Amino acid sequence: MIEILSTGAVNSVQDLGRTGYLNAGVGRSGMMDTPALEIANLLVGNDKVAAGIEVALFPFRLRFEVDTVFAMAGADSPAKLGDRQVPGWWAMNAKAGEVLTLGLPRSGARTVIALQGGIDVPLVLGSRSTDLKSGFGGFEGRGLNRGDRLALVAASRRVLRMEGGYGADVSALRGRPVENDEAIRLRVLPSAEYAAFTGEAISKFHQTDWLITNDANRMGYRLSGPELSLTRKLELFSHGIMPGTVQVPPNGQPIIQLAEANTCGGYPKIANVIEADLWKLAQAPVGTRLRFEITERDTAVAALRQQRTFMAELTADAALMRGWN
Repeated sequence: MIEILSTGAVNSVQDLGRTGYLNAGVGRSGMMDTPALEIANLLVGNDKVAAGIEVALFPFRLRFEVDTVFAMAGADSPAKLGDRQVPGWWAMNAKAGEVLTLGLPRSGARTVIALQGGIDVPLVLGSRSTDLKSGFGGFEGRGLNRGDRLALVAASRRVLRMEGGYGADVSALRGRPVENDEAIRLRVLPSAEYAAFTGEAISKFHQTDWLITNDANRMGYRLSGPELSLTRKLELFSHGIMPGTVQVPPNGQPIIQLAEANTCGGYPKIANVIEADLWKLAQAPVGTRLRFEITERDTAVAALRQQRTFMAELTADAALMRGWN
């Protein structure tokens, strides 16, 4: 069991998401930065689908009510377990009564916390994720409040051999951190209505730095930049969309659909962010600049395969490093 001591309303219980129900109007939800959750789960010895906590509002504090193992991944948040510093991408032992405190990230936007066994909330349509938009799943269908007490899935309570813990080097997967004045580069594939935009609009889409506006949440990000125009007026039926879909409403300003994206919509689709780059959006705060780079399907598949290979290698390495006592 853990108790939430300080939090924000959008911090929530999430796993890898709710799949297979888009045709029924139920979105994916799930952790925005899914690779970070997978890595944190691997570090504590969980199955990759175990539910953790997504922290997007800081400071965040929780108290452990049992001895357990936890891991942090994602944003570079200054963190302490009691008076001990906790690095990022790191797993540590925690004793009952100790308090974990996360501060405002130095870079990135969302920190993932995984706990041994995972958060024990009911499975809803095969997932423990919170759908904040519709108000179901997770912990009572809502974000976390101060005083909430979350149970952990029953697991053999083992401790890490190394008292200081151990971590993962994710530089091969994530690359170098983006500097403050640098645009995040996102690889995209042309979407259904790509050819319906003017040549000028296509050039602007790829050659402009787009700003993430204040209208940004788990549903999607509205961007600010030059107006993107169509070659002709389109009247589209509402059609299926996915996280990563870049739509362009009549005002010509793109919207990127994300974890709690609508399952259908009628705005023209200019592009889709490849799956391997979606984590970059999860870690992009309001005010970040984005740059879209057209790519090919083979590149998108290769990037996802590289991510899977990294996870497989980390699974083996983590099993050796944990050295359970």
